[in-house]
Amino acid sequence: MSTFQGAGVVVTGAGGGIGAALARRFAAEGARVVVNDLDPARAEQVADAIGGTAVPGDASAVVAEARDALGGTVDVYCANAGLASPGDAFADEAVWSAAWDVNVMAHVRAARTLLPDWLERGQGRFVSTVSAAGLLTMIGAAPYSVSKHGAYAFAEWLSLTYRHRGLKVHAICPQGVRTDMLTTAGSAGELVLAPTAIEPDDVAEALFSGMAEDRFLILPHAEVAEYYRARAAEPERWLGGMNRVQRTWEGTGR
Repeated sequence: MSTFQGAGVVVTGAGGGIGAALARRFAAEGARVVVNDLDPARAEQVADAIGGTAVPGDASAVVAEARDALGGTVDVYCANAGLASPGDAFADEAVWSAAWDVNVMAHVRAARTLLPDWLERGQGRFVSTVSAAGLLTMIGAAPYSVSKHGAYAFAEWLSLTYRHRGLKVHAICPQGVRTDMLTTAGSAGELVLAPTAIEPDDVAEALFSGMAEDRFLILPHAEVAEYYRARAAEPERWLGGMNRVQRTWEGTGR
């Protein structure tokens, strides 16, 4: 029997892409899935396809309604909704604020609501879709990169603070994934992400493999581990290499 048979699972940003793939996979494992998305029609379409429940709306405020839809208990929360937010350091203040709110604070608000019950029960699972940009960075996307670093830091903090009390935390850090977000990344995405882009279902498979092994860091692209090690071991060399990518992009992408 699946570990998730009958479990109450919430997936935000599940109207398409990675979120829809996660929702499908949890449903296939026998979970009762709440599908959240800002777009009600997309949420309903995915929910209908998997036998789940659509709870559309802002991911920051979905927990209470999702909990009710699941009969009072959320076993797994997938903080997947994200905002691409391209732009440099001069991006408008509203762009920075929106990126921080969706990519970080939505996770904080969900955890704040879920933790009391999880800690009382001695079990719960928080899945954060971070992106490789949260471990490394992404050219042409300062608000996205910075806020994803924040998402990774928060997931890490949750894990080190509550793992002895039964909380399992997983940070998924894919590089390029063939979703609408890759399309909106424009020429920077074409240069850096598209050549090794994978399917959303590959990300879901990587998560389930990582959960089976009780791993915090989930890397659907194996090469990201090498980049992460290089960044830590030789930061100056790594920054120089990334700056070469930036110069290439400036010469061909603008």
